[in-house]
Amino acid sequence: MTVRRERATLAGVVFAVLFAQVLLYPGVPQLVTALGEPDPLGAGTPFLAAEFVGVVAAVTLWGALSDATGRRIPFVVAGSVGGSLTYLLLAWLVAVEPPFFAVLAVRFAQGALTGGAFSLAVTMLLDLPGGRGRNTGAAGIAIGLGTALGAPVGGRLYAVDVRAPLLATAGLFLLAAAVAVLVPDRAPAERLLGVRAAVAGLRRRPALAVPYLFGLVDRSTAGFFALVGTVYFQSRFGLDAAGTGLLLGAFFGPFALLQYPFGVLSDRIGRTLPVAVGSLAFGSAVVGVGLAPGVAVAAVTMLLVGAAGALCAPATLALVGDLAGGADRGTAVAGFNLVGSVGFLLGIVAGGVLADRFGFLVAFLVVGGSEMLLAVGLLPALLNLEPGGRAAFGSGED
Repeated sequence: MTVRRERATLAGVVFAVLFAQVLLYPGVPQLVTALGEPDPLGAGTPFLAAEFVGVVAAVTLWGALSDATGRRIPFVVAGSVGGSLTYLLLAWLVAVEPPFFAVLAVRFAQGALTGGAFSLAVTMLLDLPGGRGRNTGAAGIAIGLGTALGAPVGGRLYAVDVRAPLLATAGLFLLAAAVAVLVPDRAPAERLLGVRAAVAGLRRRPALAVPYLFGLVDRSTAGFFALVGTVYFQSRFGLDAAGTGLLLGAFFGPFALLQYPFGVLSDRIGRTLPVAVGSLAFGSAVVGVGLAPGVAVAAVTMLLVGAAGALCAPATLALVGDLAGGADRGTAVAGFNLVGSVGFLLGIVAGGVLADRFGFLVAFLVVGGSEMLLAVGLLPALLNLEPGGRAAFGSGED
């Protein structure tokens, strides 16, 4: 298999995982209601948060195990198959209306399993030769396309049956597992020493804290939209799950289509400009969504959010690959996904609390403003990471 085909196949795995996960988001209020919980925001917060608690709890372990054994594929397959089984279980729980803590336990397991599959699939892309910005751009477009299509398709599936997105997700994870076994395992031959390698890697390369912080705040915005944005669009504009999916798709469309060219651009000009400018524009556009007077303006602003996110996302992930050594790249990417998952969790919980206590506008201002403050505050640190100009983080290999 050529590197180009490997890149396309791995991007397909990443696409399937993200597409499957996002199918649920447009109808979370309807899903938690079907599970016996009448408060969409109050129950939706722990429902989404439990998955990312599972990711946080397990993703570094997945990366460390992968680096320690020198294998990626078995863990991608195991996480995907396990995720499929948990989504089938959740579909069954809809029919029996169990205690909500049982639902949250299943969601925790889903996060622990599928988070590992996703993180290691992205790591496999970074293992490939051919330019890290190009590889992360491929990951980015797969992530973007998965989320862009998952939101509107999920909204349509909810119109058929509240369990339809769950069953479709289970099938997609099985497909991801089947595709993953076709790809050669390029994990570095060196071995690391277990879970503590993640902390040790950050100590050896403290500069990783910079992209980690950007990942934290970027993903908190995504978590915010997954719950608070969904409830906001439905309550503010009277949208159903299908309409909500289309509006979320207005963000994910440009986020998908622009990630690959912007990833290649970061190989040529360096990471600083895409990360800093993209993050500043990203935060500004998020605030604009909260100020939008109608659904049409909100849709246009969501397009701008997607374009800005596409500028900073692949460059941030590529920066992780630049700073990490080949032997511990799996752990470094797992650490990035770990803090990103913490950010997603923070966006769900903090966004839900802010919206519930102070209103949606305050929540949008805080989330968007945090992104803008980070871009300004960490600009000196970004500049220090590129002392030699664009050559410092170009397309060279390990």
